[in-house]
Amino acid sequence: MWTKVAPWVWLPVVACLVWTVVRVPGWERGWPWVQVMAFTPYVAAGSVAVAVLALVARRWVAGAVAVVAAVSLCAVVVPRASRDRHSTADGQPLRVLTVNLMGGRADGRALASLVDRLDVDVLALQELTPDGDAALRDAGVYRLLPFAAAFPLPGVSGSAVLSRYPLTSPSHRRLRGGSVQARATVEVPGAVPVDVESAHPAAPWGAPGMANWYHDLRAQPPATVDGRPRVLLGDFNATLDHAALRRLVDTGYRDAAAVAGTGLRTSWPSRWPSNGRRLTLPVTLDRVLADRRIGIAAARPYRIAGTDHRSVYAALVVPVR
Repeated sequence: MWTKVAPWVWLPVVACLVWTVVRVPGWERGWPWVQVMAFTPYVAAGSVAVAVLALVARRWVAGAVAVVAAVSLCAVVVPRASRDRHSTADGQPLRVLTVNLMGGRADGRALASLVDRLDVDVLALQELTPDGDAALRDAGVYRLLPFAAAFPLPGVSGSAVLSRYPLTSPSHRRLRGGSVQARATVEVPGAVPVDVESAHPAAPWGAPGMANWYHDLRAQPPATVDGRPRVLLGDFNATLDHAALRRLVDTGYRDAAAVAGTGLRTSWPSRWPSNGRRLTLPVTLDRVLADRRIGIAAARPYRIAGTDHRSVYAALVVPVR
């Protein structure tokens, strides 16, 4: 049996090696590398099986190469499933939630129920339409979170930041990809003010989409390590296996889910394969990025009816004044 398998061992080994050479230094550029790089966690798991197969087949050189690839890929993926023991800090709690409303089609009552159940303080919305905004108001979301920087627009460009606490300097920025990103400063009682922005870079599809994706990720505000703490949360249309997103994180953010040990829990598509995206394995596009001075107590995704994205919740700890 293994004699028949052995000649073919090098094919998956080379595939894993090429993936490693592209992913680890962040050399992905354009189509298809940007798209497929989102599936690195699956390839990391597969690379372990490939290494075992090569060694069992007694292809020692291939096995050694496969082990190097597997170790390298697992080294960049596995830490997301391990909680950082230094993730929390002293301060005031700030519970945040982000959700892509899928063009305003998310179930407003389901969202209001989740906001109430999790005792959310700040809610970031993407793809907020005028009809979707009205539905959220009817469902009581604005009663739970009365302070708002809301910019509903037709289609998928609108966004909002809703808060239990007062907001100052509400505004928005428009990205080249078309999205409007709502932003404001949250006045957290007993803590330092926190700048919050609802992020929604363009999706990397087609030549114009790729150019807008790169531009929109570069346009995201860096962490303000010497100024007010910042939280950037939303649908980033990118995973931690994309170099463009890692460069943003490296300005001084931490990914809440990766810190909390839930970084491998996916957010899009919310259901698989029942929502029709049978050729798209679930990936993690939605996230909460918090300034390194902000503690992270917990983070996890929640499913909401009506949208193909899972919402992402994070329990943060903001430094006191």
